[in-house]
Amino acid sequence: MRKIVHRHLGKVVAGAAIAVAGTAVMVGITLPGTAGADTAGGTDSSGQSAQQAAQGQGPGAVAPGVVEEAPSEGEKGKGSDPLTDDEIDRVASIAADRQLRNAGEDVEGDRGAQRLSVGLADPEADELDSSNVPRRAEVTFYDYKNDSLVTKTVNLDTGKVEKSYTAQGVQPPPSRAEGIEAARLLIADPLGADLKADYKDAIGKELTSPDQLQLSAGIYRADPGAQSAALDKCGEHRCVRLFVKVKNGPWIDTRALVIDLSARKVAKLDG
Repeated sequence: MRKIVHRHLGKVVAGAAIAVAGTAVMVGITLPGTAGADTAGGTDSSGQSAQQAAQGQGPGAVAPGVVEEAPSEGEKGKGSDPLTDDEIDRVASIAADRQLRNAGEDVEGDRGAQRLSVGLADPEADELDSSNVPRRAEVTFYDYKNDSLVTKTVNLDTGKVEKSYTAQGVQPPPSRAEGIEAARLLIADPLGADLKADYKDAIGKELTSPDQLQLSAGIYRADPGAQSAALDKCGEHRCVRLFVKVKNGPWIDTRALVIDLSARKVAKLDG
């Protein structure tokens, strides 16, 4: 097996970790929060079902409106408790305003900025000694339309966005969705041929989908003169390297390959 895989990417790595080497700045993948459960329809005190009302049927039916409803508050945490799933869904919906939803672009090139993370925000400096600090969440998005990071702070009590700022050249850890899309681009690219060959050598099957792999990803930033010109914009663009493991199998070393998610291209590091 060792002699076979040496013909491809160089090696299949056994064990649970791969050392990070080279000049790239690597940051581990961040998993987004899970979605909350759906709410089923019910029946009101008059016996009219929610479905009938929604369809404009029965007594007291209301015609469809055009104004977006405020997201349900759902289950709430207290103080410095971690955000609940309901809170994550609610603040993400509040933070994703019309501009981000309609003009932004996600990692797959679809409409709507890519959500990266939702977390509990730190108290303000003048609130550190207070016993009644508002509970806030910080939501981050990456807009592939203009390669910008959008950060919004939402007050969970009022449901209002208190702060919003946009920055370019800032590259937080990639989300799980970005790692999956990077693998999809690599598998489809000619430079992914060696990965697919190593995968087949390892378990005797064809690699056709990221679902066949266990993935983690790290941000790659260009180091002037240390890589091919195709990667010079990494840092301005959102670029990642992947750590790839065959499900129920070995690791495959793909660190020489960089996926530029902004340009949707794959390049190989020199040397």
